[in-house]
Amino acid sequence: MGSEHTGMDRFIELLEGSRHCVFLSGAGISTFSGIFDFRGKNGIYRRFDADRIFDIDHFHSSPEYFYSHSREMVFSVGEKEPNFIHNTLAKMETAGMIKTLITQNIDMLHWKAGSRNLIEIHGSARENTCLSCGKKYSYEHVAKVVNNGRVPECVSCGGLIKPDIVFFGEMLDEGTITKAMIESSLADLFVVIGSSLVVQPAASLPLCSIRNKGKLVIVNDMPTPLDEYAYLRYNDLEDVFRKLEKHFFRGQLQAEQKDESSIKEKL
Repeated sequence: MGSEHTGMDRFIELLEGSRHCVFLSGAGISTFSGIFDFRGKNGIYRRFDADRIFDIDHFHSSPEYFYSHSREMVFSVGEKEPNFIHNTLAKMETAGMIKTLITQNIDMLHWKAGSRNLIEIHGSARENTCLSCGKKYSYEHVAKVVNNGRVPECVSCGGLIKPDIVFFGEMLDEGTITKAMIESSLADLFVVIGSSLVVQPAASLPLCSIRNKGKLVIVNDMPTPLDEYAYLRYNDLEDVFRKLEKHFFRGQLQAEQKDESSIKEKL
């Protein structure tokens, strides 16, 4: 059974010694970019009926309900910027410390930050598909229509356009979840960040690593069902990632801060 560790030395040692490190991110990391999480104290479930908004049957019967209620959650995220957590993860991937980043998030911020070994198990709105003819549309195209108060329709056939997000009642893409399970099984270090680990099948991915003797680290401000399996457990996402950023990318940080100061001086 894991215990609460406040120090970072052991976590840093695990990251430095890992041969196949996999991260799983949830909505908690995007709150630093101004996007509400689902189950937190200010989460979407306290403000909207998200189960109804993202229900596939309700989408087909009332697409205008989805598009009018999802603007803030889905079609305003193009204006949001990756935060220090997204950016640190992208840098860690570039440095070879992270093999794969699996995300439950649909906000596209990992992609925007530069993460490319990325598995979006719930999809995203980077692509949108006409349900009648299969024509693909960009996020920018659909967001413009939705933010003008209209339901997006295909310019070719007039069919309903749906974002490539996995709704409640839809099957996950088999290839995507299989890839996530394989990567999780290979992980000698599996790190969960900002996820309450209650939505399946993502919640079971850490167990794929544990069964193959991988170590589990959880960083989340709320308890999770897998806390007892955690080798290391932290509550404060910001504190953990500020320390990782400082430890691994101190020189880069100083250069970025210097550039920012130089730009401000010129302004």
